[in-house]
Amino acid sequence: MNTSTAVSGAGTDPGTGPRIDVDDLSSLLMIRHFEQAVLDLFARGLLNGTTHTCLGQEYVPIALGPLLVTEDFVFSNHRGHGHYLARFDDPEGLLAEMTGREGAVCSGVGGSQHIFRETYLSTGVQGESLPVAAGTALWFQRTGRPGIAVAYIGDGTWGEGAVYEALNLAALWRLPLLVVVENNGIAQTTPTAHAMAGDIAGRAAAFGIAHVPVTGSDVAAIRERLAPVVERTRAGGGPVVVEFATHRLGPHSKGDDTRSAAELAAEREHDWHDVYRRLDPDLFAKVDDEQRTRIAEAVDRVLARPASVWERN
Repeated sequence: MNTSTAVSGAGTDPGTGPRIDVDDLSSLLMIRHFEQAVLDLFARGLLNGTTHTCLGQEYVPIALGPLLVTEDFVFSNHRGHGHYLARFDDPEGLLAEMTGREGAVCSGVGGSQHIFRETYLSTGVQGESLPVAAGTALWFQRTGRPGIAVAYIGDGTWGEGAVYEALNLAALWRLPLLVVVENNGIAQTTPTAHAMAGDIAGRAAAFGIAHVPVTGSDVAAIRERLAPVVERTRAGGGPVVVEFATHRLGPHSKGDDTRSAAELAAEREHDWHDVYRRLDPDLFAKVDDEQRTRIAEAVDRVLARPASVWERN
């Protein structure tokens, strides 16, 4: 059965407003300062390879985080720093990985995009994670374990055939698979409207998969509305596609942003950062300063470490 119940967040529901939680705010601002630090480190020549920040999209994994249990397996993508940090609250380990320093999550060989830790895996290959997530969901189902597979993908990934192969099997076998779509309206530099015929809801409907659209950035409201959606999947209700209408404030990677100043200004009007700051300016300033300091100190500690060593057994 296909569903299309919209989940509203900040600024979308008259009569209600976003709520502020100190722990959520701390996590949001930690990721924001982490991503800003990453861009600074890259500009200073202290990062190798490439990197894609989630500026503007930080609230997505923070809203979902408490709905997931330890056994759930999270599959991330090239824009996955926020997904990792929401899962592990480990900015130093990720920074060490990205700078090739001691204490790195994957000994410095995974870099920004390819991270493996316990029940978390990210990849820079578009669409690669969804078939693997479907296989993991099948394993959960066949072994009777309570976990679900959670796959983060973007709107641009819907151009990959592997997405549809995975969705077909997930629907056919009613797998415990949660597909989280971060639809920021632009695939690298191509507006989604120029590359996608129809919409994501229609594509999910083709397989009889439930589709839940999410607007706004009120973390508490999103979490409250998605809790039964996640539990339905966990209880054997089959796969679901949750589509976040979100906004990418930063470049695709480093500095390659072809959008005009006016377009970027329009995107910034939707920034959760400003919404939360207006709710409680004093609290926001306090937590913001704490997280800015935390990340700055983490950067200093990590850069002072020796290079990581990869030892194969």
